[in-house]
Amino acid sequence: MRSFSELIQKSADHKQKESVIKGRFKITKSDDDKKLAFGWASVSMRVDGEVIEDWQSDIIEPEELENAAYEFVELYREGGEMHERGGAAVLIESVVFTEEKMKAIGIPEGTLPIGWWIGFKVLDDDVWEKVKDGTYPMFSIEGEAERVEVGE
Repeated sequence: MRSFSELIQKSADHKQKESVIKGRFKITKSDDDKKLAFGWASVSMRVDGEVIEDWQSDIIEPEELENAAYEFVELYREGGEMHERGGAAVLIESVVFTEEKMKAIGIPEGTLPIGWWIGFKVLDDDVWEKVKDGTYPMFSIEGEAERVEVGE
């Protein structure tokens, strides 16, 4: 089994992959009988404290990620298929691991990245088959944001 930190290693050629959809993380656990899939929706900071820059050279600050996750859970909770249609899944688990929360629940520093962990129950049989056969191996978040330049 791969560790969380192995799942979020920076790609050496990430600057060259301009056509990749932002925010994709592998599904790391699934339950075939229950049609449940779990994994990182987005990771803001690696376990070593490095802020993650995606393939479009964007970053999501931990506080912004936390706010976005709360808004999604409050207002949407639906999983779609490839950003084309909704109703394929429903959110059943969501937690944003922040430094404060990890400390409060006793997770040692440097164990988990700062990120948003989710779980979905897949409702669509065709989508579930694609999750199982690896056609859909990861989650992809969708949203809108205002791009703001930050200093080094």
